[in-house]
Formats: sequence, structure tokens, C-alpha cells
Amino acid sequence: MPLAAEAAHPPSDTPTIRRRASVEVAPWPDGTLPLLARLYASRGAPTPELAVPRLGSLHAPELLGGIDAAVHLLAAAIADDKRIVVVGDFDCDGATACAVGVRGLRMLGARNVAHAVPNRMVHGYGLSPALVEELAMLQPDLLVTVDHGIACHAGVAAAKAKGWQVLVTDHHLPGPALPPADVIVDPNLEGDAFPSKSLAGVGVIFYVLLALRRHLRDEGVFADGKGPDLATLLDLVAVGTVADLVALDANNRALVSAGLRRLRAGQGCVGLKALIEASGRDAARLTSTDIGFALGPRLNAAGRLEDMALGIALLLSENPHEARGIAQTLEQINAERRAVQQAMTDDAETAISKVVLDEDGQRPVAAVLFDADWHPGVVGLVASKMKDRLHRPVVAFAPSEPGGDALRGSARSIPGLHIRDALALVDAQQPGLIERFGGHAMAAGLSLHGDQLQRFEAAFVAAVQQLLDPAMLQQQVLSDGELGADELDHHHADALRLAGPWGQGFPEPLFDGHFEVTNWRVLKERHLKLELRRPGTAGVLNAIHFGGWTGNAPSRNVHLAYRLACDDYRGGTAIQLIVEHCTHLAR
Repeated sequence: MPLAAEAAHPPSDTPTIRRRASVEVAPWPDGTLPLLARLYASRGAPTPELAVPRLGSLHAPELLGGIDAAVHLLAAAIADDKRIVVVGDFDCDGATACAVGVRGLRMLGARNVAHAVPNRMVHGYGLSPALVEELAMLQPDLLVTVDHGIACHAGVAAAKAKGWQVLVTDHHLPGPALPPADVIVDPNLEGDAFPSKSLAGVGVIFYVLLALRRHLRDEGVFADGKGPDLATLLDLVAVGTVADLVALDANNRALVSAGLRRLRAGQGCVGLKALIEASGRDAARLTSTDIGFALGPRLNAAGRLEDMALGIALLLSENPHEARGIAQTLEQINAERRAVQQAMTDDAETAISKVVLDEDGQRPVAAVLFDADWHPGVVGLVASKMKDRLHRPVVAFAPSEPGGDALRGSARSIPGLHIRDALALVDAQQPGLIERFGGHAMAAGLSLHGDQLQRFEAAFVAAVQQLLDPAMLQQQVLSDGELGADELDHHHADALRLAGPWGQGFPEPLFDGHFEVTNWRVLKERHLKLELRRPGTAGVLNAIHFGGWTGNAPSRNVHLAYRLACDDYRGGTAIQLIVEHCTHLAR
């Protein structure tokens, strides 16, 4: 039976639309759309150099703590032909990081490289003692963890007990103690001088490879004096970075932009080309949104419902026929994932609808959800959906194994609450309640025993109340203002699609305006197809509001927050508005 935590704060059923403050726009080169210059400036990037950073502006690898020790460890392993095993993780960031590690080390001369990834249902998260036992058959000399390791104390200790060296590359926040690895590279370690704390796991291992190439180049290892072109790995770096929802600061935007350029030019790896084809996307017009909503979920589906080894096999494949077969399998798994997710989300919606408000009609400050029939690989998606639905921090739990007592949870947060800090506060106030946890500001994972669920619920709500400013519970839709009549065209829509890259911390443009609804119909029992007219104009604009059908006809006059998009279904120069929020005005 799902649970829902209660506390006293105002409901947020009705988001308010607030426009970004106007900012001064510096001169841009001739031919730049004024709209793009304005959008970039409002996101803290007022100049072309800041708005569209290039690879030459990347932070130097040597700024990363532990990078020199990592380079010497890897260089010695390559020189001595040691067995290197790259250990990935079962999400998209972990899979792409694993592929980058394997491909990059081989490019840099390593001849004895293998890889492994935990199975979510068998080994649990990261480098666990159970996984270490299975890795023994690979006879590793050196383990390289990617996108995990900073919280894997027992697994690292087990590997060290077998006489193996361990290099941890991670980007998650460390706990009070570090695992007993030989070397740790993580930009979020205390005192680390690396300016960008938002590198994804795939970004960290890419930086390690950049530093390793420089070292080998200085040692005269490469016959051409230069070494391999590691930029060929940026397609994978882009996919992992966007899919992991890390902030797209200037450093990450440089990485993602370069990776997107490769993908659009048809220079992506065989596996990503097959995945793009299977998802029905146009590689030449691929965007970060396509990565986030099409490529990432398909890769993640393998780790959620099956085994991420399949996803990594796709990313390492050099055979187009094999890659297409794996991509089609992932497509089928993703369809199953969507069905499981929808059923679980419906359960969660039902639970939320039964939450009893207090005497003042105030709603929960946070939600803790659980169902014995839920799948542990999908609880993160459910938590994310419910977080958006409630505009509240949400933790969703499922049994780690069917019928088992151990629970695995995923937490998702809203702006203003660092979710890992909230879990750390619970852990500090009630030691031992949470068995293990880790994550970022907006997302985290944890495990606990089933009989501790209600105790955790109370502690989590108390932590959220202690840390979160109640004002943050009022949901706001942040708009870039109103588009002029001369900006509502295909030229501007196409420019917005190819600009950016947009994502976490550098949000996709959202506009608002008042419209008259001249016609509407329901699509697939959930969505609204609209025909709109701007006040005082004769032209009609097509729009779609996904999930917008509530059973009631839309008002004649509405205030919409929307995205401007090319209408690929109609083709040509057609455009449509993608409605994100609708306020119904007086009829």
C-alpha cells in the first residue's frame, strides 16, 4: 500500500507563470538572431564565447585532484600489459562511461582491457562484494570504476583483499569517509580544485583519458607524436552527460555540443547510430532533447528491467548488423519499461489522491511511496513523475527482490532542496536507519529494511521541513516572455532546436502569451490538440498539450506557457506550440 507523508504547507496545484528578468545583451556577430542572443544572456551567457563554448575552452585536466596518480597507475598498467577491467554502472551515464573507458584505453595502447557491469537485481549498486567475487574469473590486475565507487567501501575493500589495484572515477558526492582505493578521481571531493563540479561520470573518465594521452605523448609513446583523437569519444560523452541530468555549465556544454556535432555529421559510433535509427530520430537534426527523451531512456531501459551489459555491448559494437539487432531489443525492453512505469505511476497517483489534507487544507511537504509489487528498476522514474506532479520531494521504494524485506528507493527533489543533504541529515539524526545512500542535489538512491519504512518516512519529512524554505513549494513556470509575431515562424523554431544545447541548469526556452482557442480535440484520450489565435490577429497556430485533457473543455481564452517547435509531422515550414502549462481565463 503506497504511503504519502503529510505536513503543513500550502498546495501547489496551480503554478504561476513568471517571466525572467530582462538582461543587457552584448553585441553579437551579424546574422545572429536577436532572440537567441537574448535567451543566452538570460541564462548567464551574454557573449558568444560563453553561450557557445568550444573544446578549446575546457578546464584543464590537471586541475582534477588525483589525476596525476591516476595517470601513472594507468600508464604503468598499460606498459606492463596488466589486465584492466572497467566496471560500469547500470544507468546511461555508467554505460557510456564504461564504453568510453574501454574504447579510450584501447586507443591509448592498452591490449588487455575487459569490462563488467553489475546486474541491478543480482549485485545491487556499484562495486559490491558480490560483484567482486564474479570479477575474479576475469583475473584483473586493476579495476577502474566509472560513475560509481565513491560509496562502495565494502566492494573496494574486497577487491583490495584480492590483491587488485583500484582506481575510482566518480562524480557523486562523497560521504564522511572515502573507500580504500589506490586512487580516487572525483571533482566533488573536498578541496578539489576542478572548477566544474557538474561533470558526469562519463566526463570524469574522459578527462582521465585526456590526461593519460598527454602523459604518454610527453613520454614519446606515440609514433606520430600526437596520439589518438579522443574527440571521437565525444558522442558517448554527450549522451551520458545529458542523460544523467547534470547541470550543463559551460564546460559540459562544450562537451555536449562537440558530441552533438559528431552525431549530426554521422560520425557517431555504430551503436549510437543504430539507437538513433531505432528511435525514429533524424541524426542530422539531433538535439539534447532527443538524447534526454529518446536515446537515454532506451539505454537506461536495459539496466532497469534487464542487464545493462546489453546496452554496453551496443556502445562497443563495431558491427552495424549486430548493433541494429541490439537496438531493436532495447526498443522492445523500453516499451516494456514504459508499460511498467505507467502502471506504477497510476498506483502512485491513486495513493496521492487519497492523501488526507490537514484542517487548513494544506498538502504534504514530501511524499514517500511504496508498493510491494513495484519494480526496483523503475522507482526512479515514478519518483520523478510524482515530483513533477506534486512539486514536492519524493522517495519511491520497491522490494529489492520480489517478496524480500530489503527495499530499494530513489529520491527526486525540487529546486531549493539538496536531496542528498536531506538523506544525510536523516542518517545523522538516526544512524543506521538508512543502510546505504548516495547521489546528487536533485536525485539520490538509498536502501533500507522494510520494517523501517514508516520510521524513515517520518524522519525524511522532518528533514525536509528543516531544510526547505516553504516558499519553494509554490511552483513557478519560468518564461522567457512573449514571442513577437515575426518570431513565430519555422526559421526561429529551427534555430531554437539547433541552439543550446539546452538541459539541466541551461533550460530549453519557454515562452508565454494569451490566446483564443478557436478549435480543439482530444488525442489518444490524454492529449489536447488546439488551434489558437493571438488577440487582434487572423492567423491560426497549431498547438498540442501532452497530458492536457482533464475531462473538461478548455476555456475560450487561455494563458499558455509553451515551447516553439518545428512541426515535423506536417513537414515543410509548419510550426506548432508545445504547451507546458495552461491557465484558463474567463470565458
